[in-house]
Amino acid sequence: MEEKLLLREVPPSSLPRERLIMQGEKSLSDQELLAICLRTGQHPIHVMALAAAVLERFGNLYTLKSATMEELTEIKGIGKVRAIEIRALIELGSRIQRATQPKVGKVRASFDLAQQLINELKDYQQEHFLCFYLNTKNEIIQKITLFVGSLNQSIAHPREVFHGAVRYHAASILIAHNHPSGDATPSHQDILFTQRLSQCGELMGIELLDHIITGQNTYTSLREEGILKKK
Repeated sequence: MEEKLLLREVPPSSLPRERLIMQGEKSLSDQELLAICLRTGQHPIHVMALAAAVLERFGNLYTLKSATMEELTEIKGIGKVRAIEIRALIELGSRIQRATQPKVGKVRASFDLAQQLINELKDYQQEHFLCFYLNTKNEIIQKITLFVGSLNQSIAHPREVFHGAVRYHAASILIAHNHPSGDATPSHQDILFTQRLSQCGELMGIELLDHIITGQNTYTSLREEGILKKK
């Protein structure tokens, strides 16, 4: 009788997708997570019953991890397509487990990074504001062009800069932008913005290592100039 219960009669709080939205994925059972991945059952088998059958057949997730296509298709309601999806899901989970954080370089000195940025930004006719997010070894784990246009605090707000720092679990950040005029001298606005970012970083425990401004074959490091003090 319970298996014939119409989906519209099931309380939303009992449906796996709705429970995930309301309570988070960690609150779901193995059966519920598998049911979400299976999406639908095969009439008259409800998707939750199908997920339960898969888990019962293999006993636990460790054994399911090694399930073959042939073993999966032996389960009523699991055809070839479903078996392919399950195998793909298992492999994706395995790759995620083995995944490491990618690195896109390492900052050894402001001078070295500045030389790269001079070549990268020299032909731009607008200011490009870049953020480098680093780990504890000063390896660059993410590089983002945060915006294009004139640097001002209403556009390059600290929350935008540190949003990435939190997202990528950065230990420190380094920012850079170009002056299309070719003069790398920091403006009053550049200095104020750098100091504001540094203060925000202190509160969050994420150090601002430097602010590099590039021009035509030249650069200014606010750290090297003593404008940005070493913490």
